[in-house]
Amino acid sequence: MAGESDSRQDGAANAGTTNGNAREMLEKPASDPPQPPAPTKTRTNSSKKEKGPEGGFDDTPIPRAPPGYTLKITLHRATNLPLADINTLSADPFIVAELTTSLPTRHKEDPPLQLRTPTIRQSTDPVWNTQWIVANVPASGFRLKCRIYDEDPADHDDRLGNAHIVADNINESWPGIKDQPHPIKKRMGSKRAYLLRALAVCFNKVEHMNGSMYVSVENLGRTSDENGGRVYTLGPQFWIRHYSPLLGRLLGQKEPSGGEVSRRTGKPKAERYNFQSNQMQLRGPVPEAMYHRYVEFKPFIKSMFTAKGVRGFILSKALHHQHARVYNFDRETAYEVIDEPCKAFTQKFLELVHYDQGGRIFTYVLTLDALFRFTETGKEFGIDMLSKHTMHSDVAAYVAFSGEFFIRRLKHPHSHSDPPETGSHNKSHPPDEIANGPPQDEPNKDPSYYELIIDNDSGTYRPNAKLLPQLKSFFEANFPGIRVITLDCQGDAEKMGALKKEQRERKKAEGGHIVYTQISRSSSMSSSDVDELDRLEEMGERPEPHLRHQVMRETGARVDAVKLHAKQYRPSNNHEGWRGNKHPPGQDDATVAAAREEAGQDESSEASAATAQAPKEQPR
Repeated sequence: MAGESDSRQDGAANAGTTNGNAREMLEKPASDPPQPPAPTKTRTNSSKKEKGPEGGFDDTPIPRAPPGYTLKITLHRATNLPLADINTLSADPFIVAELTTSLPTRHKEDPPLQLRTPTIRQSTDPVWNTQWIVANVPASGFRLKCRIYDEDPADHDDRLGNAHIVADNINESWPGIKDQPHPIKKRMGSKRAYLLRALAVCFNKVEHMNGSMYVSVENLGRTSDENGGRVYTLGPQFWIRHYSPLLGRLLGQKEPSGGEVSRRTGKPKAERYNFQSNQMQLRGPVPEAMYHRYVEFKPFIKSMFTAKGVRGFILSKALHHQHARVYNFDRETAYEVIDEPCKAFTQKFLELVHYDQGGRIFTYVLTLDALFRFTETGKEFGIDMLSKHTMHSDVAAYVAFSGEFFIRRLKHPHSHSDPPETGSHNKSHPPDEIANGPPQDEPNKDPSYYELIIDNDSGTYRPNAKLLPQLKSFFEANFPGIRVITLDCQGDAEKMGALKKEQRERKKAEGGHIVYTQISRSSSMSSSDVDELDRLEEMGERPEPHLRHQVMRETGARVDAVKLHAKQYRPSNNHEGWRGNKHPPGQDDATVAAAREEAGQDESSEASAATAQAPKEQPR
């Protein structure tokens, strides 16, 4: 721990030097050459005398470049997509857009700028109209690659094709791109999906084989940054809530029903097994100094992040797969866009963390593009690496910040008093019992009654404690109305431990409303069955089932009948069934047994004699 503390102090010293150099660079005249120099790399986190593991805070500066342009990209729609689902002769398409420019990155391991659109259900001509505002796109232009996928929660997502949008030169008079079609390339698409599309064309089910994607790009003018050395997402803000019934069943966690009543039974709805994970796109950019690399505290860590070697490749694939399962997209996923940081955005954040209910503690990761990912953590979340920051970052070599946080509700608005942690008379829940909120009442929706307590407790990236004030300012700007309090996992270890202990004690007291033990494995009701019943309750009627569902239901019923018959079947030792039903089984057993005793024979000798004579018998 001492070595880690020394490394953070060295990293903080390097941070101060680097930030000073950055300010000097920003004061240079704007007549610098348009081509930015390559970034200078330094040893991360420590000086040459440092003997601790590499990683943690990285003081590599952002390369110097003139301010770029702010572009608004609109992903409108696509036409004539292949048929990825043979049952519905349709698809559930979404886009993963990736923007690349000629700007050099601080490190080659920096992740690209990406955006995932919502999923459009059962459509081969989907309309998204998703906007993406990107700042500091250089005058040399950009390349936008749009990968179109078919969402398949139970399996891997099928690629439906790619579309490329290229702009070689951008200036103030650039006209932009206005709803122009771009061909969808089939080379990387699913062969099965395009085969179904070809068969549908042959049978006149659809008219065209070639698809197109329509995109608009508008130039909003120069970005108001002094240094245009990095491209980042400016807006709009969005939030995504993921549900995983499988993880909820493994972890024994149920989603509160909220007192809803079932239409079918008239009773309160059963609480469903669900594990919730969340993503929120915050307004960039993240502070320049918030730049942290994974810490190589074990020999295999580097190979895991770089996917080098057999062991590293297997671990990397496993963590990528786990990230995809936790942040899984399906029909239950909620996706909503909010134009800018506002009170409604803060209220949504409080809703995602369930306000102050249950003493929850969350693990979080803040990516370099200001994407805020978090899930609940605790001892009951005991799946391998589930609460680790490696999984949340999707095995990213660099992140902006990581740690843990929790929410507390105040008795009085924080604008009228000091935080309870400072010894003021303003009580908070937890640990105190306060009216007008959980666990007895509905949560107060006013953000001024809440405080966000966030720390840098992450062994994977070990964020620098000197950057906590910048983290506080960043979150206050993105979540207006809420009070943000930062804690250093080392300098404030005693205080942080006491606060988290109060959270865990509150969770034990209120846990009956949140966390439940796993039900018996003999239960035949799955989470998907519960979802289906809820859907039917909302519709008020049962729709006509698909032919595939009818066949599957009949086949399942027959298989269950055969299994039941096999369990109840007991073979008889009577070999005289040819006599018919008038001869009950076992009628001569007593007589035969008495005759064998008189002859001095037993069943084993008779069986061996029958076995010896069996090959000599001729077929009848």
